[in-house]
Amino acid sequence: MKKMSLYFMAHVFVIDDDVSIRESVSSYLKLSEYEVSEFSDLSGVKDAMKSRKPDIIVLETTFDEGDGFLFIKEIRQKTEIPVIFISRRHSESDRITGFEVGADDYVIKPFSIKELSMRIAAILKRVRYNIHINREKKWFLDENSLITDENAHKADMNGTPLKLTTAEWKILIYLTSNGGTVVSREQILDRCLEYSFEGYDRTVDTHIKNLRSKLIDHRWIETIRGYGYRFAGTDKSSAPN
Repeated sequence: MKKMSLYFMAHVFVIDDDVSIRESVSSYLKLSEYEVSEFSDLSGVKDAMKSRKPDIIVLETTFDEGDGFLFIKEIRQKTEIPVIFISRRHSESDRITGFEVGADDYVIKPFSIKELSMRIAAILKRVRYNIHINREKKWFLDENSLITDENAHKADMNGTPLKLTTAEWKILIYLTSNGGTVVSREQILDRCLEYSFEGYDRTVDTHIKNLRSKLIDHRWIETIRGYGYRFAGTDKSSAPN
């Protein structure tokens, strides 16, 4: 009952053409009190999402009749549902591509199903936590304004809603909450992505790159060479009249 009250019977889409992995992951998640929908390929997933959207998607990157990267890139234009790739493709370029198209995490096969479950829980915890925050802030950079509403889990740039992934949203809020202070890549990994492995600094850089492109003006986030990043916007309370 404790897990149900925390995750509200979170609904997970597990998409993998390897039946043994798909069934093993699904069985473990069901035992952990998640609701699970299984798919052996990408066909039918979009239709299923029309009737009921999942709380998180776990999927392979490569299918006989489709590409997981392209699929997530396409749905990212319409939804902010968290995504975890579970992939045979293990090169750094593959991982970077995964994050570039909007994934929140990237797990390489073979993997621990228990660890995967913990990563799912960590992402859902961040999403649920945002529901209970009731803060709206307005930031300025020259004539541009950025509004972040942590309760509604949304951000607007000059009145236009920004479509951010879970990771991008978490990084934006972390940077704004430390406005004027430089934060390191390691801090972002620990506080926003909740994992830190060798070589994953590039992961932070990729998320920052994607976030900057959505903020339009890259000056919102300053790069402090050799250390990390700093949010450059000015809080409304301290903005000049």
